[in-house]
Amino acid sequence: MPAYARTAALAGLTTAMIAVLTGAAPSVPRPGGAAPVAPSDPAPVEADGFRSVRTYTVVARPVRLRIRALHVDSALQRLGLQRDGTVEVPARPEVAGWYEHGPRPGQPGPAVILGHVDSRSGPGVFAQLSTVRPGTLIAVDRADGSTVTFRVTGVSQTSKTAFPTDLVYAPTLDATLRLVTCGGSFDRARGSYRDNVIVFADHV
Repeated sequence: MPAYARTAALAGLTTAMIAVLTGAAPSVPRPGGAAPVAPSDPAPVEADGFRSVRTYTVVARPVRLRIRALHVDSALQRLGLQRDGTVEVPARPEVAGWYEHGPRPGQPGPAVILGHVDSRSGPGVFAQLSTVRPGTLIAVDRADGSTVTFRVTGVSQTSKTAFPTDLVYAPTLDATLRLVTCGGSFDRARGSYRDNVIVFADHV
């Protein structure tokens, strides 16, 4: 079963959010249920005498994205939240960005990477993202020199007014990856694209 279909079962775990249209950048609402970056050491949790320890693997932060089939080879900017609560977008059209308040690629949960489809000066890093096919491999290089690989399971295009927050950000037990950019027709009055393109990928 594709990752995005399995994740739908967890839709009730996140809250609804509002998308903000921002030029040619991928409009992404704030992920209310995104998991925090793992600490450097497992931390015990105690409540009423019960003790548990985090057992998920701590991995290094991502620094580069490579999609050979799309000729993508980009450094990764670290993205946080804007004042209005929406996710930041990459500062440069040729550079993708990783949402640093969510899981790191290779940890359980959905790691989210954003990129522009174009700009006034030309194509963006995700100009061809909508054409990617299931089975395509995506490599994410990390700060410690390791690489984690994902395989595309599906591609979705949806209106920015109906961004599938739960499918993108809802927790998963598996390590997954979501790539997000703009798509569809261009709304000249608003100066932005009407849709988002979302790629879903599973850890290989």
